[in-house]
Amino acid sequence: MEYAIFPTAADAPLAMSWESPLWQSTAAVELANFHPAGSSHRPEVRAKLRYTPDALILRFAVRDRYVVCRHTRFQESVFKDSCVEFFLQPRCGRGYFNFEMNCGGTLLLYYIEDPTRTADGFVRFTKVAPEHGRQVEILHTLPQVVDPEEPGPIDWEIGCKIPRGVLEAYTGALGTWAGQVWRGNFYKCADESSHPHWASWAPIGERLDFHQPGCFAPVRFA
Repeated sequence: MEYAIFPTAADAPLAMSWESPLWQSTAAVELANFHPAGSSHRPEVRAKLRYTPDALILRFAVRDRYVVCRHTRFQESVFKDSCVEFFLQPRCGRGYFNFEMNCGGTLLLYYIEDPTRTADGFVRFTKVAPEHGRQVEILHTLPQVVDPEEPGPIDWEIGCKIPRGVLEAYTGALGTWAGQVWRGNFYKCADESSHPHWASWAPIGERLDFHQPGCFAPVRFA
């Protein structure tokens, strides 16, 4: 299991339609591995990635039901809402980023170096600073708040443009991306909806925990 990210123009806009030639020519991953602890709800979720010399461009398309979105502040618990996530580890065996976005466009983002759970998070992690979080451009098609829950069906999209500088503020210089192989995974969840579910691209095994770097798969910069 591997995902190849292809380059695109430095000025490629995040707002470009999913149906545009750029995204139509970009391979998608399907989030088809649902953890058995979840409900019977199985949303259809696809994700795509491109890169420029200075940024990663990420897009999700979701065919969903039971959509809810209550968290509106940076670093709040967006995974409790209808949420998509992208975890990315630039250096194997070192720290990774958890880009978690609810359907209203609110971001939770840490740099995690030891994901062993503790009462206040993880053994070793850094909450990405607000000044770096503000540099992550986010596009979303639903309102910032969806409450009460919308039974649907409902289609929604979300994406983000991640500047190289945000990553390197925590990892140090990453060099030329072309040819590198990083590791990562894509997820969908809605922990506190009426129909909770947990889906991933690469399987996470029996333990219900997205924070398992050993379950990440290669992400190759073509």
